[in-house]
Amino acid sequence: ALPLMLDVRDSEAIEAAVHQAASHFGGIDICINNASAINLLRSLEIDAKRFDLIQQINMRGTFLVTRACIPWLRKSSNPHVLTLSPPLDLRPDWFAQHLPYTLSKYGMSMVMLGMADEFRADGIACNTLWPRTTVATAAVEFALGGAEMMRRSRRPEIMADAAHAIFLKNSREFTGNFVIDDDVLRSTGVTDFSCYAHDPSMDPQPDIFIDESTL
Repeated sequence: ALPLMLDVRDSEAIEAAVHQAASHFGGIDICINNASAINLLRSLEIDAKRFDLIQQINMRGTFLVTRACIPWLRKSSNPHVLTLSPPLDLRPDWFAQHLPYTLSKYGMSMVMLGMADEFRADGIACNTLWPRTTVATAAVEFALGGAEMMRRSRRPEIMADAAHAIFLKNSREFTGNFVIDDDVLRSTGVTDFSCYAHDPSMDPQPDIFIDESTL
């Protein structure tokens, strides 16, 4: 591991970090856009500073970090970019509930949609991954739903396993996709997801941008 302090709003710092990582490891094969700020305030509740923050970290950060990695990814035999953002399902109710946040997360997915085609000839896969249920992280525990939502969440390992399954795919054949974690694992033969439950006795909590009828 090479730990680096980085503000994804700083384009020069991004370029420096990517160069340092590539020099240390001898290249870059995978770029994961996981950095994200969450704010679920509605249009009249959020101030301009917080609106700008989530756009800069989420959409702009995804664009700048991915772009900085492209020259190195072009040298890889199986290059992948994976962004943790939702499928582009333009349901008005998801925009109305938290418009600023929805714009930022859909913006991340749109970056992947565009880059998948822009860099298709280079063999660079650009896909998005989103969880079917809430994931038991600090954000869920302290910012969203507390202990109750944690109990209804899945463990982070489900996202890690789904990401790994994606990276094993041929980058020239699997690109421009918006996928859900358990769908990816199901396609590899996984049928029992109880091992990922934070509390197996609780019904799962659908994540934002997920239709409850799919659970």
